[in-house]
Amino acid sequence: MSSDAVAHAIRELVIANRILAREDVIDDFGHVSLRHPERPDRYFLSRSRSPVAVTSDDIMEFELDGTPIAQNGRRIYSERAIHSAIFMARPEVRAVIHHHARPVIPFTVTKLELKPVFHMGSVMGAEVPMWDSQDEFGDTNMLVDDLPRGHSLARALGQNRSVLLARHGACNVGTSLRAAVFTAVYMKDNAAMVLASLPHGPVTYLTPGEVEKTATMLLSDMPLARAWDYWITRAGFGGV
Repeated sequence: MSSDAVAHAIRELVIANRILAREDVIDDFGHVSLRHPERPDRYFLSRSRSPVAVTSDDIMEFELDGTPIAQNGRRIYSERAIHSAIFMARPEVRAVIHHHARPVIPFTVTKLELKPVFHMGSVMGAEVPMWDSQDEFGDTNMLVDDLPRGHSLARALGQNRSVLLARHGACNVGTSLRAAVFTAVYMKDNAAMVLASLPHGPVTYLTPGEVEKTATMLLSDMPLARAWDYWITRAGFGGV
C-alpha cells in the first residue's frame, strides 16, 4: 500500500466520504468504497465510522468477499457485502455507494417511480430498479449484511447505475469514484425535485433518449472535474 496510485486512491476515498456527508447524501450511516487501483480483486472501504469523520487512517483493504486484509481490532461495516457482491458482479465498476438520502426514501416505500425529471438527474438512469429483501429472505434486520443478500441486490442492480432498497435506501455505482459520487448527489437532488413538483400537477420526465445523451455528456471528464472542484471546496478541501 505504498504506491502513488494507492495513496491517491485512499485520499480520494476520504474526500468522497466528506463530500457525500456535506451534500447530505450520507448521514451518520452509509458508506462508499473504491476498487483497488492495482488489485482488482480487492477494494478499499473505511472502518465502521461516520463518513463525515473518515480519515486516511480509517481506510481498510478488503478481499472481494469482504475479508479484511489487516483488521487490527477495528470494527468494520456489516454491510460490506453490498460492495463485495457488486464488485464481483460488475468488473467495470470502480466505486460503490450505499446511502439513505432522505428525499430518496419516499420512493422506497410507495409505488411512486423515481425517474429523471431534470437534466442532472439523468445520471441515475432512465429506470431505477427496486430490490426488496422480502422477496427472497422474508423478515430480516433490513441490512445487507451477508453475501447471499449482497448477490441478490447485485442482480437487481443489473447493468444499471442505481438501485433502490425497499424501505431502506439506495445504491449507486460508477466506473470511477467521481462518477459514482456525481450519480449519488444528483439522485438525491432529482428525488427532491420530483417530490417538490408533484403538488403542482403531472410531472414531465426526461425521455430515454434525453437520459442517455445527457448522462453520457455529464459523466465525461470535464463535468466530473468541475463538479468535484465544487464539492471539495464545500467540504473544506479547496486549494488542497
